[in-house]
Amino acid sequence: MAGQLLKVSSLATAVLASSGFYLYNRPLNLNDLSVIRFGRAAATTVIISFDYLTAFKHVEHGTDEYWALRSKVHLRSAERLRDLCCANRGTFIKVGQHLGALDYLLPEEYTSTLRVLHSRAPQSSLEEIQQVIREELGKELSELFVSFEEKPRGAASLAQVHKAVLHDGRTVAIKIQHPKVQRQSSKDIVMMEALLRMVHWLCPDFAFMWLVEEAKKNMPLELDFLNEGHNAERVANMLAHFPFLKVPMIHWDLSTKRILTMEFAEGGQVNDREYMKKHGINVNEISENLGRMYSEMIFVHGFVHCDPHPGNVLVRKCPQSKKTEITLLDHGLYQVLQPDFRLNYCQLWQALIKGDMSGVELYSLRLGAGDLFPLFACVLTARSWNAVNAGIGSVPVTHSEDVEIRTNAALYLPQISELLNRVPRQMLLLLKTNDLLRGIETTLQTRASSSSFINMSRCCIRAMARHNRSKAQSRMSHLQITLAESMNLWSLTLYELFLWVKGSTMGHWLTALLAFLH
Repeated sequence: MAGQLLKVSSLATAVLASSGFYLYNRPLNLNDLSVIRFGRAAATTVIISFDYLTAFKHVEHGTDEYWALRSKVHLRSAERLRDLCCANRGTFIKVGQHLGALDYLLPEEYTSTLRVLHSRAPQSSLEEIQQVIREELGKELSELFVSFEEKPRGAASLAQVHKAVLHDGRTVAIKIQHPKVQRQSSKDIVMMEALLRMVHWLCPDFAFMWLVEEAKKNMPLELDFLNEGHNAERVANMLAHFPFLKVPMIHWDLSTKRILTMEFAEGGQVNDREYMKKHGINVNEISENLGRMYSEMIFVHGFVHCDPHPGNVLVRKCPQSKKTEITLLDHGLYQVLQPDFRLNYCQLWQALIKGDMSGVELYSLRLGAGDLFPLFACVLTARSWNAVNAGIGSVPVTHSEDVEIRTNAALYLPQISELLNRVPRQMLLLLKTNDLLRGIETTLQTRASSSSFINMSRCCIRAMARHNRSKAQSRMSHLQITLAESMNLWSLTLYELFLWVKGSTMGHWLTALLAFLH
């Protein structure tokens, strides 16, 4: 017995000693432990839930005091959520950035607070970056590059980008995944799912499980940089007819699942009005081209870049041609729209632009909105119900309408949560994309311009004609569809010309002359 105890104690001593030696040589970062990350997330969830459950007990619903208190609770809860994302990093920052982009779906206190996460992304040390390069490419930095900038040009939730020069003189951007993200992401998603289920059990009105479902599906794709490279090449070929669009070329010999090497792109962020003014870039041209590009992706091809936040869209004036270019970066997250979904979505937008309410109801129902179709129309367009009834293509956006939309977003949060759980999963990333594009338009002060609706209509006409031609049974039907398509596109071009003349100096003169003659 004593001998067995001696063996056990010797074994235990050896295990403890080797464990201590291992931890001594590999310093333990407590933030990497799942129990620490889960404990931090659980504590934040409990505090936020308790705050919402108790803060309004002694305040009458609907009073000025209630709304003031509600705004304060939203703000402090958003700040706690932001701090949690910054502490746990990785997947938490990614989800927080997603929430920060959901303008008109979440209260303004949340979106404005969480939006800063785009500039709070973590940075890996040079030693960590070198280790990832050794593991993936099997070489040292000096063997691969003539020069390598130690300070990253940009840091995101999953990776960071460095500028380097190859031995043949070409300048490249290297996107390198943070070393611990791959290992932690699946655990983080399980953790979020458990906590969200707990919150939903405490507050049935809170129904944001769609966030976890999207993270489960999209995170593995975003962590595979080879997938991102293939997406970049696909969209470059698909939109090659747009001379203003640039997609950096991929260097496949220096790319793996955790490293993506691409052509280096210059330019300012698409929301930087000062940069555009300094370089003589027309903001209206940028906004219009961005709308053309995304309308083509959504309505015609059904292959949509779903992360157009300002850091991923650069603009510049080409030194050689002097023409304005848009560079699209970060191709990790794309949505492939099913044909039926894309056509119903196409018909819905045509109805929204024209104010065809029977069409709005019909196609909203087909897209799963059910009896919440009025809310769905408002969420999709970020317009009031009055503007939707009048046709969003003919009613300009006003500041008072924006305030009304934000107020209603806070009032109807339970219904919005229910709506987001009803609609097809494809719709969620489209809503995020809409909000990011709308944010850019708001910054550039070009939101809801006539040209954007004309471009959308043009793409919808082309998409429907393509679909109808694929179903045509005879050459005559095929010809009729093509002629109808041409007529509709020509009518849009004439309308666009009319708007241009109306807004020009000549148009103002003609208007003044007609008024004088009348």
